[in-house]
Amino acid sequence: MGEERALFSYEIEGRDVATHARAGVFHTAHGDIATPVFMPVGTKATVKGILPSALGELGAQIILANTYHLAMRPGEELVAELGGLHSFMRWDGPILTDSGGFQVFSLGEHVKLSDDGVTFHAVDYGGEIVTWTPERNMEIAQKLGADIVMQLDQCPPYPAERAFVERAVELSSAWAERCWKAHERQDQALFGIVQGGMHMDLRLRSLAQLEASGDFPGYGIGGYSVGEDHETMFETLAPLASEHMPEGKPRYLMGVGNPTTLVRGVACGIDMFDCVLPTRTARMGTAFSSEGRLNLKNAVHAHADAPLDEHCGCPVCRGGFSRAYLHHLVRQKEMLGAILLSEHNIFYLTDLMRRAREAILAGEYGAFVEDWMASPAADDY
Repeated sequence: MGEERALFSYEIEGRDVATHARAGVFHTAHGDIATPVFMPVGTKATVKGILPSALGELGAQIILANTYHLAMRPGEELVAELGGLHSFMRWDGPILTDSGGFQVFSLGEHVKLSDDGVTFHAVDYGGEIVTWTPERNMEIAQKLGADIVMQLDQCPPYPAERAFVERAVELSSAWAERCWKAHERQDQALFGIVQGGMHMDLRLRSLAQLEASGDFPGYGIGGYSVGEDHETMFETLAPLASEHMPEGKPRYLMGVGNPTTLVRGVACGIDMFDCVLPTRTARMGTAFSSEGRLNLKNAVHAHADAPLDEHCGCPVCRGGFSRAYLHHLVRQKEMLGAILLSEHNIFYLTDLMRRAREAILAGEYGAFVEDWMASPAADDY
């Protein structure tokens, strides 16, 4: 694991004096990642409707794929046979795969939990019975071949009884140690995941147990955006990230992706974000903009000859696609509508993080946050 640590390092290049924001670079086997960064989600080895070459043009530095879905179809053996995820999906940049634990536990009554691992009834894939131990989860992750992989963890919902959340912390901590011992690929970084729900003492216990389990090159922060409102989330997230997370390692807030939460998260010291929101909401006909969130189904756009956002430099806004045309595509359920809105939304978030990084390096991120929160763009959720 020593060689892995040499390959995967995080350099902090700037800090904001008014907030806890930092700008840095995380080095991986498939290239450097400038932070803060938003990572588009390609659950089944594809960001829906977007060519890999287009993702680069939209500012994506790293993309995600999902271990659960890929293990079920087409299977990690086939992906490995075809050269791993980078070759399989024709993406040469960094890739992160989550553990699939969130998807597994979302199966609810079809899941049986034990100290050894989790057995689940894959009702969305033909109903087969599958057992994952931390060791099996690492075997799958290593065959998929992403640059960054996540430990197997239990992600409790919100609300949940404290005893349930505490049990999730203990299981996740024990599984993290087993994942660390089972993980052998030196060209792949294994991140631990901090759990603990909305209980600060459990969050700190989880973090301490992870630090005792192995020298993880980075940390995910899981168990947020699972039903709570964002103000409740920040009550524990803000002090956790700004005061307690290891300083020289990237901090990855998992599954959170509306623009305002990204801006606020960066101010707390978060470095990495991912979410299906930009593409999922695009398929529903909505777009982020400097005016706030836009619903292109609404009749107000039917005759609008303006772009989605006059301040946006994405291919859709630069390309002259009018709101009226996008309204037409969305209302007629044409696939191009979802594709164009997905391209815009992905660019919007990657560019937002680019601008945040510039503000941090200029020592102006405090003003950046104030300006954002006072703008119509903050009305995005």
